[in-house]
Amino acid sequence: MIDKLTVPLGERSYPIIIGSGNLQALGGELAAAGFSPRVALVTNTTVSALYGAEVEKSLRNNGFKVTPVCLPDGEEYKTTETVNSIYDILIREEFDRTSGIIALGGGVVGDIAGFAAATFLRGISYVQVPTTLLSQVDSSVGGKTGVNHPLGKNLIGAFYQPCMVFIDVDTLKTLPYREFSAGMAEVIKYGMVWDEKFFSWIQEHRKRLACLESKVLISCIKRACAIKAEIVGADEKEAGLRAILNFGHTLGHAVENLSGYGEFRHGEAVAIGMLSAAQASQKLGLCSKEQVGILKALLECFHLPTGLPSFPMEEYLIAMKRDKKNRKGILRMVLNKGIGSYKITEISDPEAFFKPFFD
Repeated sequence: MIDKLTVPLGERSYPIIIGSGNLQALGGELAAAGFSPRVALVTNTTVSALYGAEVEKSLRNNGFKVTPVCLPDGEEYKTTETVNSIYDILIREEFDRTSGIIALGGGVVGDIAGFAAATFLRGISYVQVPTTLLSQVDSSVGGKTGVNHPLGKNLIGAFYQPCMVFIDVDTLKTLPYREFSAGMAEVIKYGMVWDEKFFSWIQEHRKRLACLESKVLISCIKRACAIKAEIVGADEKEAGLRAILNFGHTLGHAVENLSGYGEFRHGEAVAIGMLSAAQASQKLGLCSKEQVGILKALLECFHLPTGLPSFPMEEYLIAMKRDKKNRKGILRMVLNKGIGSYKITEISDPEAFFKPFFD
């Protein structure tokens, strides 16, 4: 079973291909699409051991000349130093503007490889082959690329769209459950701010999702990707609407930053941020206590954390002030209106607003 949809960006539109057991077909899909025959296969040590040989074989069997690039595994390596190590290989191997990059891995690999593609020789083509749920439903779609800075997450980057996103849901079967769970936070996010019916569908299918049933996973990922594709098509560079996809990320990024990038998975931090945002929404009369409880129960169903780590409020405020969504020093926060809708709110006095969360 293979499904396809399109991210609608005019001449830069690209397909998202979703299937089960279809990883070996990657080379044929790229050859048929006319992708560059000279490619760097960027992955990390964990994913390379699982899928590197299979993907490289598929590429070579379809006429591609492949240069493997294997990165260390972990959010702590999402740095400019790692990007420089990719440049070193591309330059040494005499890659040019007709060459391409294939990102095989989770969100960290995709963000790093995409940023390398965006900046090497002022931009070469790349393809996303995401292998985690979080990257399949979120980071691989929409063209956000970049690396972290010690003072904040994803502060260095570029909007740069891939030529294709190629998803094999069977890669999730080798994923630690904690990583799958973290991806479900981003799936739940789409339901909370955009599609109440999808939120209810997740609730209804939560056990089958947790059991990694391929048919249910494909349906879930397809709907999540379709929502993101619709939003990206309307607002590619986050001038307005696309900002709603940052629901849970304002506090979530602060949690990651204060914890040192590694203690919490990105999706776990987003889960904490989403519940805090929902509680803030309740405070402002945008949703009910019951709806906050429904969100909390669904997050906990997938064993996601929901409580803020015990850092001082002042440290959270400093971290949130560096958030990319802020405008002219004013904190902008995405809140849910009930389940299935949203409101972007300016917090003029963050200290007073967040104080009840820390009392």
